[in-house]
Amino acid sequence: MSFASLADELRAGPSSGSLGSLPYAAYLGLHYAVHGRELVITMPYAEHLVGQPYPPRLHGGTVAGLLEIAATATLLIRLPRDEPLPKVKPVNVTVDYLRAGQPQDTFAAAHVNRLGRRIANLSVIAWQEDREKPIATAHMNIMLDRAAT
Repeated sequence: MSFASLADELRAGPSSGSLGSLPYAAYLGLHYAVHGRELVITMPYAEHLVGQPYPPRLHGGTVAGLLEIAATATLLIRLPRDEPLPKVKPVNVTVDYLRAGQPQDTFAAAHVNRLGRRIANLSVIAWQEDREKPIATAHMNIMLDRAAT
C-alpha cells in the first residue's frame, strides 16, 4: 500500500482501521481511530518493540516511526480532496524524547500547524497513559511534491 492508498482509505470515512498494509506500520502493529477531527494512531505493545530489555523500554526508533506515520497520515487527510494527491517527502524531523516508553500501548496524534503549497509544518505527540505526559514529541516539515503527481 502506498501513502496514496492510505489517503484514499482515510478519506473514505471509516472511523477506525489498521495501517497494516504499510510495511513498517505492520511491523509496529499500528491502527488508527478518528475522534472528531483528530486522527489518533495506536501502537499496541509487543515484545519486539523493546530496545532496552531490563527494565523493558520501547526502542526510540519505534517511537519515532509512530510519530512520523501519525504526522503523514494526518497530513494526508487534511490535503484538499479536489486536487491530485502530492507525493509527500519529509524534509526534516526533530524528535524530543521526554520519558522512557514503558511496555504498554502508545498513542500519537498530529496537528498541522501550517499547510502551504510546497511545505507542511506539523507537531506530533506520543503518550501512553496520560496525554498530558507525552513520552515524545516531534516537529516535522514535509515537502509536498505536486510535480510528482
